[in-house]
Amino acid sequence: MRSRRFLAAEQQVLHWTASGLLAGVDEAGRGPLAGPVVAAAVILDERRPIAGLADSKALTPLRRERLYDEIREKALCCAIGEASVAEIDSLNILQATLLAMQRAVRGLRLKPARVLVDGNQLPVLDVLSEAVVKGDALVPAISAASILAKVHRDRWCAEVHAQYPQYGFHAHKGYGTAAHLEALRVHGACALHRQSFAPVRAAGLRVAGVDRLS
Repeated sequence: MRSRRFLAAEQQVLHWTASGLLAGVDEAGRGPLAGPVVAAAVILDERRPIAGLADSKALTPLRRERLYDEIREKALCCAIGEASVAEIDSLNILQATLLAMQRAVRGLRLKPARVLVDGNQLPVLDVLSEAVVKGDALVPAISAASILAKVHRDRWCAEVHAQYPQYGFHAHKGYGTAAHLEALRVHGACALHRQSFAPVRAAGLRVAGVDRLS
């Protein structure tokens, strides 16, 4: 049985509000067949409100990019955490996601008194935390975190497209679209692909892909 060291043993709803700073946490990249899973943690500044915060999936790419810059400018602090493809394959995608969230929270230069995490799972943290289902649409700090995580990962996909243009990462962002599955059939998987995911295992790992990325 795999260790669950990144997952809190018990999940409790907080019936009171801790005084102090609130951080929102969300992730991007659980579903794709390639690349790291990315998490972001954001502590907003109540004195500098940001209009239009919403679930990143409900926003256009251009709007996400603009909000990304505004969040980075106006938030009290924010941080990005990642779990690599190797960690995803070693731990499983859930545990790797929780690890990325843990890293994001630890990367904040200010320590929050309370952390709200999108979804129904919690990483182990040394502060009060609560999972909020659909939190990316309900809690502004989580919305901000979802935007940072999504834009960060989308930019990664655009960067690696130049190295592996045959897969079209810039278009499908690593998800298992028909075009991506066809590219896997033709070219096999590369070192950016998650070997623990069934479509990647079925495609096989091409030696050329390994040679092109150390």
